[in-house]
Amino acid sequence: MNRTPELTTLCYIERDDCYLMLHRVKKQNDINKDKYIGVGGHFQYGESPDECLKREVMEETGFALSSYRARGIVTFCYGEDITEYMHLYTATIAPGTEPGECDEGDLIWVAKDRVTELPIWEGDRIFLRLLREERPYFSLKLVYAITDELTEVQLDGEVLQRESR
Repeated sequence: MNRTPELTTLCYIERDDCYLMLHRVKKQNDINKDKYIGVGGHFQYGESPDECLKREVMEETGFALSSYRARGIVTFCYGEDITEYMHLYTATIAPGTEPGECDEGDLIWVAKDRVTELPIWEGDRIFLRLLREERPYFSLKLVYAITDELTEVQLDGEVLQRESR
């Protein structure tokens, strides 16, 4: 059982009212298998969140960021043994550049208003809405059962009531 929290970054690169999405289809034993997510990854020893963000974006896309903004912290709990603290960012890149190959999946530009139609984590719908609403820096806790069911949501320390599906 892994009891050490993971530290990661997650970035939604913006261009022409689209996000660059990573369709996770290339890694074995991937918790994100077949889902669409932003780009990012795990901290290396001694890295700040900003350093991790820039390195991970470069490694996964080939892009250098022209600007970025910290948007929130997402506490992602999965089953009994995964807790991850994701530093959530939005960013822009130089105009006219295209992503390179990614060894974790396929990179595609998706209109922001269509992203929630893709296979994504239920909790991602919540923080993507918060990004759209330009909510100031937030803390979001998402608790999932091992079946991928979202069982608890807290926004800035308060339980968030969700609509029944």
